[in-house]
This record gives sequence, structure tokens and C-alpha cells, in this order.
Amino acid sequence: MLQPSKPTVLLAALLLRHNSVVSTEFLQSAIWGDGQPASAKAALQNCVLRLRRIFVKYGIANALIESVPGGYRISIAAAALDLMRFRQLLRSADAAPDPATELRALGEALALWQGPFLANVPSDVLRRDEIPHLVEERLRAVERARDIELSMGRCQQVITELWTVARAYPARERFREQLIEALYRSGRQAEALAEYRAVKGYLREELGVSPGSSLQRLELIILRGDDIGPPVPDDRGAAEDPADAATAAGLPPAEDPPTPPTPPTARAALTAPPPTARPIAPVPHFTGRAAETASLVTRLTTGASRPVTVVLSGAPGIGKTALAQHIALLTRDAFPGGRFLVPMSHPDGSPRSPGEIASALARPEHHRADDAADHGRRRLLVLDDVTDADQIQPLLPTRPGDAVLITSGFGLAGLVAAHGGWAHRLDTLTEEESCRLLAAVLGTERAEAEPDALRLLAAGCGHFPLALTVMAARLLTRPRLRVADCVAWLRDDPVTRLSLAGDPRLSVPRAFATALDRLDPLLADAFEAIGRWDRRRLTARLGARLLGVAPQEAEETLERLVDAGLLEEEPAGEYHMHELLRAFARTRPGRGDLTAVPAATAAASP
Repeated sequence: MLQPSKPTVLLAALLLRHNSVVSTEFLQSAIWGDGQPASAKAALQNCVLRLRRIFVKYGIANALIESVPGGYRISIAAAALDLMRFRQLLRSADAAPDPATELRALGEALALWQGPFLANVPSDVLRRDEIPHLVEERLRAVERARDIELSMGRCQQVITELWTVARAYPARERFREQLIEALYRSGRQAEALAEYRAVKGYLREELGVSPGSSLQRLELIILRGDDIGPPVPDDRGAAEDPADAATAAGLPPAEDPPTPPTPPTARAALTAPPPTARPIAPVPHFTGRAAETASLVTRLTTGASRPVTVVLSGAPGIGKTALAQHIALLTRDAFPGGRFLVPMSHPDGSPRSPGEIASALARPEHHRADDAADHGRRRLLVLDDVTDADQIQPLLPTRPGDAVLITSGFGLAGLVAAHGGWAHRLDTLTEEESCRLLAAVLGTERAEAEPDALRLLAAGCGHFPLALTVMAARLLTRPRLRVADCVAWLRDDPVTRLSLAGDPRLSVPRAFATALDRLDPLLADAFEAIGRWDRRRLTARLGARLLGVAPQEAEETLERLVDAGLLEEEPAGEYHMHELLRAFARTRPGRGDLTAVPAATAAASP
């Protein structure tokens, strides 16, 4: 190791920017700082000569210091410089085909770091300007390595190292979050909660800030004693995708392009683990639905002597998929043969055909041994976003104890009547549940700072989980935006602004439009006419005058809209439309003169 000296500083500055031209001004600043002598340029040349002599003295032939216009450059091979090798290994980790290979590359890279950075380099400029970048590179690699180990279930093994690095870098929240997660997954709930409170106290006392949203969500999981879910593997070589905000909003996750159909027998498809299915992932920010959850869990887990079918229906964006996944997680012990979610629609909302589903389920080359269900034990399929009964006939369970949980915008009453089972129609969240969902995403402190505005925002979202998720995500990415400002902004355009730019899945108008596009055009026209009507309640008699049809035909139209989740039926034959759906209907251009009776006349009718 070179002794602290000006040639040492020069060498460090050149190596930090290896194989690149380093300006004379930067080198002079690194060596002398602000107190540069008048002859700094000549002194720098002298330092270069001294450094070249040192290379000759110690037989260093694989590094060459070149004089180039504007400065100097050191040419060196990757094998001769740990920093180059470190970055090379990080690129190898990025390209790794699986988590285990990535972890090995990261471990080799981190092993190259020994001792303090630039310990023998007396340069305030390099310490100020270069060390922070080097520290950040190393810490990001440490974070990646620990994330992979957590995803592989090595929670207890990483606790000691996470203790060390979290104490060394107390303001780096990701290390504290990893430590808390490792403790909680290892069954050390009290220690995990104590660690959260420690980091919360440090951040407030030392920095005057609150923990980030990820840490706050982790605290809620610990306080409620919720299942944090299985470790989610890295997406390279993983068997499933992580849950995202779209899942929380009740939307089907993105899926691979469908496999061309090669018709198998329908029942044979059910005996193979679904390759298009995904093991159930935790639902971020799941809130409320306690009564529905208890009822559905009971329906699915009792009656092991027969197959079980449950239909969960409701309006688009009402949170059907999120509830189904939450229930599937709660029933893991009842279905040791596996629980899988099968997307029944393409990403554009178009339904997948029965042959498409069946042929894909039967392809053995997609199966993974670690995902294979035990065919002698109970299993649960969540068939998500079903459009009609014919689509799922081949997938209905026949073996005692097996169960299928169907989510659909349609009631599928005929399916339940023909094959048995139970149906539940999902409504919007309550005001309390809506505010809790917003607070879970935004953090309790931000929510408690504007409780009245939070309630107004929940009302503006119609208490639809999808709408609440969209607005919470918008606020989360704009920490300086007040909730009250968001309420005012939403009020000016209460439908089209319920979308996140760049993610079409998180869009209320898109979800509504997809549901409407699945209907007969005349039924869609009826929906728009009802939405533009000023009156909040509707009967078959008023519907007949509004739509210009006979009362019996009007009642059939209203019932079909109820079945599609776009209208709600009240007692005594009255119907109403959710305000958010009504606002959406009024944004749609009229597609013909459907209303035989003007809105004002109809509103005045008995």
C-alpha cells in the first residue's frame, strides 16, 4: 500500500475515473484542494513523473498513465482493479438467469470491498465528492443481496448481517425494513415491532421526518398480526409475479400471451397444475370486508365431502379480485393441494375462450415441480374476471373437497342454479373502510393531518377500492400535495382523473368502459340513458317511459344491468346507480335517441 502522499492522491483520482480522460483542473483540486500553489500545473507534472517511477520500481506493467489533451488517463485492465471487477460483477448479476446465480455474483462483488474507502488517500475533495458515490454503489449491492436472500426464505440467516448494516447506516430505511421483515418472518414479532419503533424514534429525533410508507405498511402488518405472505422471488426465473397496485384495486394481473389451443379433454385439464395460474400473492393495503371474508371463508372450507363453487360478483373496480386473493391466503391450511389464481381475460379485457384455457392448463412443459399440486389433496382455483358460465364449465370442481372461487362482473345465477354453489354480491366500502384504505397507503400521520379532507376524498371516489387506490397512489407520489388539494382537483373532473398515467390497468374509466363493452350495444345505451337521468331512483314503470319500451322489457333491461354490476336493486322493485357510475355515464357520448321521454318529464313522473 502506498503511503499517504500527493502521488497517492493522483493515483486514486485517476483510478476512480479509469480509462477516461481526467482533467488537469480536477487532479489539481484533488491533490491541493482550494490551496493550490501558483505552480500547480508544473507540480502536477512532477507528481505524474514520480508515480510513473513508482510503477517502474515495483514492476507494474499493466497500468499506463498517458498525457492527453486536457489532462491524463490511466489505462488498466479489469482484472487489475477491484472497482472495475466489482462493477463487472454487478452487470453479471443483472443478467443472471436466476436468483441463486445473481446472489453468487453479488457475493463475489461485495467480497472485494475490504477496509474503509480511500483510507490512505489524504484528499478532502475525493472524500467529499467520490466516497458518497462509492458507498452508494456498495450499499445498493448489499440491499439487492439481502432482498434475494429474503425471497429465498433465508430470514434467520440474514438477521445478524442486517443488524450490523442497519446500525452502521441508521438513516437508510431499506436496511431497517429488511431487518424488520426478517425478524417478523422468523416469528419474532415483538422484536420486529421494537425495531420499527427504534427507527421511527431515530428518524424523528435526528432528522425530523417520519418513516416512509413501506415501513409504515410493515408496521400495520405486524400490529394486526397479518400474514406477510410467502417471500416473493425475483422476477427472473420466478414462478409468479409479485402483487401490484392493480391487484389491490381488484384488477387481474398482466399475463403472458395465450397459448394456441390444442383441444384436450376438459376434465383432464383440472387434474394438472395450471401453468397460466399463479400462486396467490398477498394483497397490498387490504382493508375491511370483515363480514364478507368470514362468510366466504366458511363457505369454501366447510363441506369437504363435496366440491364447492362460490361466485363473487359486483361492479367493476369494486375489489372482487383483491377479496378473492385475500380469502385464498386465509384458507391456505384448508387447501394443501395448492391455491392458484387463473386470469380468465386478456389484458385488454377480452375473454379467453374455454379451449384456450383448457389447452394451456394441460401443457406439461409449463409445469414446475415446486409448484405442482398434490393431486390427492384439496385445492382451490380462483377464476378471475369470468365473463360467462360457458367459459368456466370445464374448470368446475368435481372431486370432493376441491373448491373454485369465481370473480365476475356478472351474477352468473344460471351457473349457480345448474351446478349448485353460493353467490355473493360485493358492494362499495363503508366510509370508515375507505378512510382506512387511504391511510394504509398514505401513512397514518398524513391521513390524520387532514381527516375531513380524507373523508371528502373517499366520497369523491365513490368508496370504490380501485378509485381509492388510484388517488392514494397519486398522493403518495406527490408528498407535498395536500389531500384537500386533491379533493378539489378531482371535483373538477370526477371520472377521467381517476387514472394513473402510464398504467392503463389503474384506470376507473377504463374498467367501467371494459365492462360496458361486454354488453349488448342496446343495453349499453340504456345504461347511459339511466346515468344521464336526474332522478336517483328508478322503477320498471319509469324505466319504460325513460327508455321508450314496454314495462316488461324495461324490467328485463334493468335486471340485466343489475346482473352486469352496473345497477343496484333496492327493495320493492326500485333500482339505483352508484354515483361514480352515473358520472361515468354522463361522460359518454350519446349513441342514438333512446329516451322517448325527456329527462325532465320522466323525473316529474310518479
